[in-house]
Amino acid sequence: MTQLQHPPILGTSQASWADEPACARDAGALAIASALRDAFVELEGPLGAGKTTFVRHLLHAMGVEGRIKSPTYAVVETYELDHVAISHFDFYRFDDPQEWEDAGLRELFGAPGLKLVEWAEKAEPLLPVPDLRVTITPHDETIRRVRYDAMTPKGLLLIDNLGS
Repeated sequence: MTQLQHPPILGTSQASWADEPACARDAGALAIASALRDAFVELEGPLGAGKTTFVRHLLHAMGVEGRIKSPTYAVVETYELDHVAISHFDFYRFDDPQEWEDAGLRELFGAPGLKLVEWAEKAEPLLPVPDLRVTITPHDETIRRVRYDAMTPKGLLLIDNLGS
């Protein structure tokens, strides 16, 4: 049995969100990073942790207007913003990583643009290495502990915007 080799973490930043405005502040800080326009960001955490809420704040901070829908049933929601393609994926319903391949998502991942992925572990090992992994852990009913792990040099540029 072959074990997956996980890439090294190049840098880390941590935060605590006491409320939704704190989540929005972090999303806003990340949104202004120019490296984000062509990055792959994984969002990890249990159901209800705040992954989709973070994505909504991030996309609104980037200038996406209107309703940001959860891609839980559609698998992917796409947005176009100032010539930046944005794809928000949710692989929660995948039972096998091969579903990622069968859905034809390799082409979207190969194209330029921002890729935001919830439940990435459901498509491993077929996904590329993320630039940034955002892990959201509920501490209690209101507080969230957040860890930002840079997995690539681009990820390091992203966490620099968070004031690590």
